[in-house]
Amino acid sequence: MGFAILNGEIIERVNAFVDVEDRGYQFGDGVYEVIRVYNGRMFTAKEHLRRFVRSAESICITIPYPTEQLMSLLEKLIQKNSLQQGIIYLQISRGITPRNHAFPVGDVAPTLVAYTKEVDRPVEKLKSGVKTILVEDIRWLRCDIKSLNLLANVLAKQKAAEANCFEAIQYRGRDITEGSSSNIFIVKDSVVITHPSTNLILKGITKDEILRLCTANAIAVVERTFTLEELMQADEAFLSSTTGEVMPIIEIDKKIVKDGVPGPVTRRLQAFFEEEIKSKCGNL
Repeated sequence: MGFAILNGEIIERVNAFVDVEDRGYQFGDGVYEVIRVYNGRMFTAKEHLRRFVRSAESICITIPYPTEQLMSLLEKLIQKNSLQQGIIYLQISRGITPRNHAFPVGDVAPTLVAYTKEVDRPVEKLKSGVKTILVEDIRWLRCDIKSLNLLANVLAKQKAAEANCFEAIQYRGRDITEGSSSNIFIVKDSVVITHPSTNLILKGITKDEILRLCTANAIAVVERTFTLEELMQADEAFLSSTTGEVMPIIEIDKKIVKDGVPGPVTRRLQAFFEEEIKSKCGNL
């Protein structure tokens, strides 16, 4: 089973228990992050940890460890578990206290946990693309916080699984927001378009990398809302996530996107993104 982090200590995972009155368990009162590991090295870890701190602060949780200490702990956890290709899952809750909706009174220590998991790159899907479905976005209005409250995302992802699809693309009214666990992009007339990073979506770390790569490589890009109709008429579509990287979308609600194969702009961005991984983590 390997090792996990519990409140700043690396222990055997089988001993990493959390109390039944932990507010993360009872209320989803906490936030989390997922960091990709290639060749035993974390990719964009500083960016993920900055978002982790920002999400925690947004719900009035103070992380009791400096970012440098967290980084060092996560690096040690990777080594202890001999992880080469995979992820680190990191979570903090408001802590253990008798159940009450209001914040606990007094000095209650938050609960921090982290563990690793082996996850291969989805190489075949990156080559061929994936199928998706459309679902109404029924989530709350603070999707910019990477909260433990993921029930709406789970329901959307389950609908995708039942339809034999990789992802569920969510919409509010006529506007596309994001996937159940990804950001969504379209390409029209060689311009990359994606939803702006407002409270209605999670500000994706991979999304930000893609925006930067577009600018660095003279690919036209704009952050703006786009509609269901624009999605269905796009020249290309792709999603981004920590584990999905730059993932081509070839089908939406059983409608083929353009020619049904990953498009040229998506392919260029995949190549640039892979070079970025290699420059920071070594050959894939």
